[in-house]
Amino acid sequence: MRHVALVTLVVDDYDEAIRFYTGALGFRLVEDTPRGDGSRWVVVAPGGEGAGTGLLLARAQGERQRARIGDQTGGRVGFFLHTDDFARDHARMTEAGVVFLEEARHEPYGTVAVFQDLYGNHWDLLQPAA
Repeated sequence: MRHVALVTLVVDDYDEAIRFYTGALGFRLVEDTPRGDGSRWVVVAPGGEGAGTGLLLARAQGERQRARIGDQTGGRVGFFLHTDDFARDHARMTEAGVVFLEEARHEPYGTVAVFQDLYGNHWDLLQPAA
């Protein structure tokens, strides 16, 4: 069996990103290991143990990477957070200060609303249709 284990998300600051993803989005911190060169191997994931793809939070190095922070997909929705209870998670995230860019909408594929992370990357919060 094969699956995508991690997706890199370029961030400005490890601790700031950890606080956002674990606090506002409710992800769990999977790993935070110093790498000897001043960088860290930081992984967060939305679900329980072994539940899907995690994010590798990678602090930008150099101007080229810094320029990509918050615009890793050119303004498109690039990340999709599935939920089994849209109303619950939308309310919790809103209360935690997550900025939604639109009202929830009902599509044939499910209930969805676009939000942005602390850097401006666009995400879908999506409860797939049954």
